[in-house]
Amino acid sequence: MRGRRFPHQTVATGGTFDILHKGHERLLSAAFDLGKTVYIGITSDELVSELRKNHSVKPYSSRVRKLRSFLKSRGWLKRARIVELKDPFGPSASRRDLEALVVSQDTEPNGRKANSLRLRQGLPPLRLYVVDLMKAEDGKPISASRIRRAEIDEEGKLAHARVSFARTKHRAFAG
Repeated sequence: MRGRRFPHQTVATGGTFDILHKGHERLLSAAFDLGKTVYIGITSDELVSELRKNHSVKPYSSRVRKLRSFLKSRGWLKRARIVELKDPFGPSASRRDLEALVVSQDTEPNGRKANSLRLRQGLPPLRLYVVDLMKAEDGKPISASRIRRAEIDEEGKLAHARVSFARTKHRAFAG
């Protein structure tokens, strides 16, 4: 990283990060390509319950541990600042030193709302970078919900394709 120039000194991104998948990898990769320091907001347990998700979500501490491990594996941990999100906007609505916000197509409206809040507080708007949703093999977006329902895996591979392959392999050896 020494000597590398980044378009921004400080950027932010965020999410629940319940099940880390290829879509999260794309979002985080964009953030670390754009910013020297990256604030990553992770939804607090309290905010998760307020969002009334129709499934259970791993505890905050578990999600942070998994994310830290991922960031370390990519060499990004030293540049990351993990913060607990107690509201949908976190530091993006209030930190003066932030320059940009990396969002997905799904969270772009919240990015625009964060900029509205910043303007009301006399802060400059953040440059919004919208990352395309990562698609699974079937062309539908990769999501934790789909992974939880065992439709796809974290890489976006279809579940039935893995089962079919396993059955074919088993038959070949049974022969």
